[in-house]
Amino acid sequence: MKKAALALLGFRRWINLYAPLRGAGIRVTHTDEASRTIDVELRLTWRNRNYVGTQFGGSLFAMTDPFYMILLKRALGPDFVVWDKAASIRFRRPGLTNVHARFHLSDERLAEIRAALAPTGHHDATFQVNILDPSGEIIAKVERTIYCATAEAHAARRS
Repeated sequence: MKKAALALLGFRRWINLYAPLRGAGIRVTHTDEASRTIDVELRLTWRNRNYVGTQFGGSLFAMTDPFYMILLKRALGPDFVVWDKAASIRFRRPGLTNVHARFHLSDERLAEIRAALAPTGHHDATFQVNILDPSGEIIAKVERTIYCATAEAHAARRS
């Protein structure tokens, strides 16, 4: 197995043990380093069921938290600062079953981000992800803004 694939497999094992996600019932089900894709599932259990018996909104939101940031950090490399900056969620319907989401960073999108970084060394990249039920119905739409900067540009902005 390639070193990168092993690293992402290790990531999947680690993230699935990460207490904030594990406690909410969030689980990474698939990773693919080559296509920069991460699939995440949230099972409906007594731990994440809300007062009316549907998926707790905070758990739905949490299942989208670190993944675009992680994909970007891995793609851009150690010479870049990559942080979650902002996020919003729009609930479309109650989550009555298990739900899932796919996070994908395409080559084209990565090239756009690199191009946007070139003039100033920093850029806020916005991503949308849908949280779906097993039949493909949209449960929630999440927008995440990820701050990306070269280490030099980030240091200059902080001083």
